[in-house]
Amino acid sequence: MNWLSVEQKQSLVEHGYLKVPGVIPPVMVERAMRRINHSIGNGMNVDDMTRFRAQSYCPELTGEAPISDLYNRTPVRSMVESLLGEDQVQPVHDGQIALRFPSLQDPPGAPSPHLDGMYSPHNGVPEGTISNFSMLVGVLLSPVRVQNAGNFTVWPGTHRLYEQYFREHGPESLLNGMPPLELPQPVQTTGEPGDIFLVHYQLAHSVAPNLSPFPRYAIFFRISHVDHGLDWRAPMTDIWLHWPGVK
Repeated sequence: MNWLSVEQKQSLVEHGYLKVPGVIPPVMVERAMRRINHSIGNGMNVDDMTRFRAQSYCPELTGEAPISDLYNRTPVRSMVESLLGEDQVQPVHDGQIALRFPSLQDPPGAPSPHLDGMYSPHNGVPEGTISNFSMLVGVLLSPVRVQNAGNFTVWPGTHRLYEQYFREHGPESLLNGMPPLELPQPVQTTGEPGDIFLVHYQLAHSVAPNLSPFPRYAIFFRISHVDHGLDWRAPMTDIWLHWPGVK
């Protein structure tokens, strides 16, 4: 079944991301929230918090069914295959548990754009490598209805800007840091529990500060086409190489 309309695919091609409301059933949202909150209730070591923010909270849960089922046992998997190709997606076994707790910073800092897979001291990416992939899938577990509430933040159209930059400077240039380009204004996305975001890997994104009284709960899955490992550089200069559903 083709879960996405032509208009939705066109929007994804133009902007680099697509929000699809109400994909995850409430019972599955609640099951994931229950397991996460149970884990948090058992306590977290303050020394681990920097690593948790960079990699995943509740790491013991990332491969458990309440998390992985959000991709594998919902329409999300079919939507991804409608874009990357049926049976052309590497298996997904776990998801990042991405929590953003309220901040007391005043004024709040502005979100800083990044691409995933770049080395930092705490994110687990080996120094001197780019751990890129094909698509980022975000699943909202809690409501995000206002700005500066830990919103998933995107810079629309930057997937095309970076494609051109890497054609001119080579994909390895990302090892030197984010490309020095003038970017469009960021968009702080909003949504309800069960909404999902389908995002091209090469779209600049970040997280907004959370000035709300509530934590933001989301799960992120990093998806790779089966041919991605043959040449990690190729899709950075041909961003729809592994996206037959939009080509």
